[in-house]
Amino acid sequence: MNILLVGSGGREHALAWKIAQSPLLSRLVIAPGNPGMAAHGEVRPVKATDVEGLVALARETAADLVVIGPEAAVEAGLADALGEAQIPCFGPTRQAGQLESSKAFTKAFCERHGLPTGAYVVCEDAAEAKAALDRFQPPYVVKADGLAAGKGVTVAKTRAEAESAIDDTLGGRFGSAGARVVIEEFLDGEIGSLFALCDGEHAIVFGHAQDHKRAYDGEHGPNTGGMGTYSPAPLFTAELVERVRSELAEPAFAAIAAEGAPYRGALFVEFMATRDGPKLVEFNVRFGDPECQVLMLRLESDLVPYLMASAKGELDRLPPPVWREESAVCVVMAAEGYPEKPVTGAAIAGAEADFGDKVVVFHAGTSRDADGTLRASGGRVLNVCALGGDLVEARKAAYDAVSRIDLPGGFHRTDIGWRALTR
Repeated sequence: MNILLVGSGGREHALAWKIAQSPLLSRLVIAPGNPGMAAHGEVRPVKATDVEGLVALARETAADLVVIGPEAAVEAGLADALGEAQIPCFGPTRQAGQLESSKAFTKAFCERHGLPTGAYVVCEDAAEAKAALDRFQPPYVVKADGLAAGKGVTVAKTRAEAESAIDDTLGGRFGSAGARVVIEEFLDGEIGSLFALCDGEHAIVFGHAQDHKRAYDGEHGPNTGGMGTYSPAPLFTAELVERVRSELAEPAFAAIAAEGAPYRGALFVEFMATRDGPKLVEFNVRFGDPECQVLMLRLESDLVPYLMASAKGELDRLPPPVWREESAVCVVMAAEGYPEKPVTGAAIAGAEADFGDKVVVFHAGTSRDADGTLRASGGRVLNVCALGGDLVEARKAAYDAVSRIDLPGGFHRTDIGWRALTR
């Protein structure tokens, strides 16, 4: 098979790493890719939102399958265009992608179809939004409606902080993504990330993980796109997985199909395990980042058949995926100033050393100079991932590797997996 993988971050590097291991693969082309992904396939400089260019590239490379990594490509309508070109695609249409591209859409969608989630209000005016805070108790959850790379969420302890977040969001901090603000009920409990694949009709659970959203240790600092993950997490009992599957994932697939947009691809169900059961925090219409990284390390099965079956409506022909018993940990090394104003350009040393067969370093925001120097080019720069017999062993391997990498001015959390370790 010839496969075109779209994207350039750590999630896509992890997908490329896993796809490249498939005996079904003949050729892997990656667009636009990153320096780390060049080890697994041919990197081509076509942006993830250049729909016309990507369709042309898929034709040029005789792609049997296109795999969409980032949500921006979904919102740009890449799956729609590939469908018109009759090229199989792993990734939902723009209409189905509203489950991530608009938080207001998703909240109303949950309301229409009875999916458990928190109360909410959608506002386009700052005064109206501030008045709406009267309906909620602190802490207040304030979100930009559109795509903001995981940084459009503020959990405000005080009303003043919530009002400031409203002003920032509606004042243009997130561009068009902040044209509307969604104020939500704060859900108390433990957060989890479950993944499911759908082929338009059939669905399967495809792993789960636990993320760390805040920038600094102890869940302090601003929200980010994710500072680290681990899998498996003790939170995910068989009973909880079944409830998330039956109460959130599969009803969402059925409901979006009933609204005229059958879902093909991965759905990321971020939920809060509350005293009243799992409640939706948000949907993402792709694999999580950095959740995908630990899932790919733990996935024993060949990934490619699941990607193709999702694209072609054949998931019911495949057995459930097989997962390694080992634990996996991902530690994000971020640039100075992330997530507000990341400083790029720092020269990175040690990231491409041989760390042994249990450690993989995925590139998330890197570039390479003509002389071979690796540099930081994004907020989240590297994902240092490791397998171990248990969480403690995997953490030690990951942090040992982190200690051998020099990212000037960069930082990382030192407490990835704390929920499981203190449970």
